[in-house]
Amino acid sequence: MYQIRDVPVRHVAGFHLVGPWDVTVKQGFDQLMLWVRTQQLDPEEWVAAYYDNPDVVPPEKLRCSTFIRVNADFVVPPASEGVICTALAGGTYAVASVQVENNDFETPWRAFFTQLLQDNHYQMDAKPCYEVYQSDGSQTGTWMIDMYVPVTSKSEPV
Repeated sequence: MYQIRDVPVRHVAGFHLVGPWDVTVKQGFDQLMLWVRTQQLDPEEWVAAYYDNPDVVPPEKLRCSTFIRVNADFVVPPASEGVICTALAGGTYAVASVQVENNDFETPWRAFFTQLLQDNHYQMDAKPCYEVYQSDGSQTGTWMIDMYVPVTSKSEPV
């Protein structure tokens, strides 16, 4: 089940990676955690953004980013090699809160996309999807996440 929400812009800082998501997302969060510890930051949100359709784009070309949410005026500190500061677009999103079991993020994402494809009022928009982590499942494999998919009204052009 999901809700349609008007979501504000999210200002973020972190790492952009290219390659199979089952490798790059973990690698990106390892880098991000090290950077957060080194810079003694206290993030309010941890985010993973996905820019491609894995059913169309080959695994070695899949793009993702691992981020922390920052203030709009955040400046990347020295000794932050590879860190980018950007924003995730605000707008209308379908948002689903799910529990991930056994580190299997793909299953809830596919179920969410299946539901969205059947929606009579909204269609997916051509912006990145992302997930916000509500819990740390790195030890147990069980995570609570909120999934965000940008949508437009089916009466509006994409």
